[in-house]
This record gives sequence, C-alpha cells and structure tokens, in this order.
Amino acid sequence: MDGENSLRSIVHRQLIMRAMKKQSWLFPFLLLIGALIYTLLTRTQLPTDGFSTYGADTVRAEVTQIIEEGEIQLGENLQTYQVVRVNILEGEYAGIPMEIDYGRRQIRSDDYLLNVGDMIIVSISKTPDNVVNAYFVDFTRTTPILWLAILFALAIVLISQWKGIRSLLSMAFSLYIIIGYIIPQILSGRDPLQVSIIGSIILLAVTLYLTYGWNLKTHSSVLSMVFVLLLTGTLAGIAITFTKLSGIGDENVLFLMQNSQTQINIRGLFLGGLIIGALGVLDDLVTTQASAVFELRHANPNFDFRGLFNSAMRIGQDHVAATVNTLVLAYAGASLPMLLLFSLGQGDYGYLINFSLIAEEVVRTLVGSLGLIAAVPVTTVIAIFFAQRAESLEKWEHVLGPEGSGHSHHH
Repeated sequence: MDGENSLRSIVHRQLIMRAMKKQSWLFPFLLLIGALIYTLLTRTQLPTDGFSTYGADTVRAEVTQIIEEGEIQLGENLQTYQVVRVNILEGEYAGIPMEIDYGRRQIRSDDYLLNVGDMIIVSISKTPDNVVNAYFVDFTRTTPILWLAILFALAIVLISQWKGIRSLLSMAFSLYIIIGYIIPQILSGRDPLQVSIIGSIILLAVTLYLTYGWNLKTHSSVLSMVFVLLLTGTLAGIAITFTKLSGIGDENVLFLMQNSQTQINIRGLFLGGLIIGALGVLDDLVTTQASAVFELRHANPNFDFRGLFNSAMRIGQDHVAATVNTLVLAYAGASLPMLLLFSLGQGDYGYLINFSLIAEEVVRTLVGSLGLIAAVPVTTVIAIFFAQRAESLEKWEHVLGPEGSGHSHHH
C-alpha cells in the first residue's frame, strides 16, 4: 500500500512538473501578446509632412554595360574611373537606361569597381531645362546582409537550440519595440526619457521571459532591471544638469531639429539614447548575477544573507569590471574617427573634453558604467530575496513558476 502511494506521489509530481514546464513558457508568450497589443493601441502616426527621409530621393538600378574605364588625377590622388550604363529598376524612370560616371568627379574612398550585373543605388535629378541626370550613390547590400543574417540565425540555433530560437524571437521583439514604439512616440512629441524607460522595461521584461522562462530567477532579473533602469535614468538626468549638456553634440540631432516639424526634447532624447545604449550589457550582467545567486544558494543551502551576498558580490565584481571595459571600448570604437581627428590636430584632451561633442560621449560612458556597477548589488539583494524564499513560495508555484531552469521547489 505504501509503495502504491509512493508511486502515485511520484506520478503526481511528474505531472505537476510537466504542467509547470508548459506554463513557464505560456506566461511569456501571453506577456508578448499583451505587449504587442499595448504598443499597437498606443501607436501614433509619424509626422511625415515636409520631412524627406534618408534615401527617399534614390532608386535601385542594375549595371548593364561598362562604356569607359580609365585613370584620372584628382588633386594628388590617381584613381580608376568608370562610365557605365544602368537600367533603372523602380520609380518614375523605371525601365529607362541612363549613363552614370563613377570616380571621375570626386575622390573615391574604396577600391571597388562596378561590374555588369551589379545592383547599385542612384540618385536622379532634373535640371531646369528638363535634362535628367543620374548619379552613383552606393552599392545595394541587401543580399549579402541577408545571407549574413541567415548564417547568424543558423549558428545561434545550432549552438543554443530551442533557447536560440527564443533569443531570436526576443531580438526581433527588441527591434520592434525600438522601431515601432520608441521612435514613433519620440517623433510625435512625447518625452524621450519617459518613452525610453517604458519601452526598455517592456523590451527587457518580454525578452528575458521569452529567453529564460517564467520562473523566480527571471522575476528577480526583471525586477532588478526595472530598479537599475530607473536609477540610471535619475543619474543621467543629474549628470546632464550638472555638466550643462543640451544633447546637440551630434550633428544628426541638428539635422533632426531642422527637418522635423514636431518639437522634440533634445535633452530627453540624449537621456533616452543613453539608457537604450546600456541595455545590452545590462541584460547580460543582471541575468548572470541572478543565476550566480541561485547557484550559490543550491551549492550551500546553509548560506545566510551576508554569506550569500559576499560570495555573489565577489563573482559580480569580476563580471562588472569586464562589462564596464566592454562598454567603454564600444563607445571608444564608435568615436574612433573623432578621436583620430583630434589626435591629428594634436589637441589638448583636457581642453577638448569641454566641448559637447566629446563631453556627451564621456558622460554617456560614465553614467552607463555607474548603472552597471549599481546593477550588481541591486540584483544580488533581489535575487537573494527570491532564492532564500524559494521553498516557502512553493505554494505559489502555479502563479510564480518554478525556481529556475534546472531547479524546482520540490525537494
């Protein structure tokens, strides 16, 4: 009789585990649907009147013939030039052959030559006496980028399998939130900082649950992320006020101000960009720290709060040092041409740091790094709260989910 009851108990526990495994992925997908509905309901119409988007006056064309090829001296630069015939593929002049020159009037920065069959982008203009001219703008790169994206997707699915598929879904959702929610809301005149924080919380919550499932470990990561985002936003606001930055150090911002009919809060735009820029490394840091806490708790269940906190912080210290370095190198890499320009001019960096063009990048790096540093103790405390109460929260497992991947409350 006891053996029969024991068998029933085991079967019952296995059924619960299977149900919880299904449920741990049901909640994230319901959250995803809810987020999509919210972004669709709050969707705004972009103010496109009087604003010419980048590339709006260009069309695709195919090179059909190389008419002339030779060398030309432009200043001190000797380069190869070409005159080619192209077939316009779209727009008002679709199907009409035109001639363009490549490298005959301006210095080229590359060694690529045009070949028959190449797909390129051209700009077409009409003179006052109705003469139509076409000019080379760039190569079309859709096909090679698509193949590179397919290779990336195959690699991540091959290595991470089902979790890789979920991470691809998360990445697609992240792009959707940025392009479909954050950008339209900012262009419609809403406060960029508020929109960026709301969008970031939606983005991270959905992507974390999709990737890691509905469990206590992910709950601790999401809560930590919300606190750190709010803290980073506050720090960024204080830093910008303290350094008297306006957010117009980027020439793209000036172009946006000149061409947009909507009044955009440029300082808020800079703050929002700072927060979104730190999301990637913040995601990695928070989830890793939360996992470390839960694993340490399982390795030594007798750990009290202080012991668990100190052990987890030792892991977090190493991780945050590498992550901050990653963030600094990412910003330095993006600003490398500007740094080269100042180095060639033998500029005094102590003086040049006062200009908004440089100061914005410095503040962006320092505030982002402060947010990452704060994420370690914040995540550690929140993860310890959940890890030490995992067994007592067992009765809420049908709502909160299991403890985490590979673990359950049942012992």
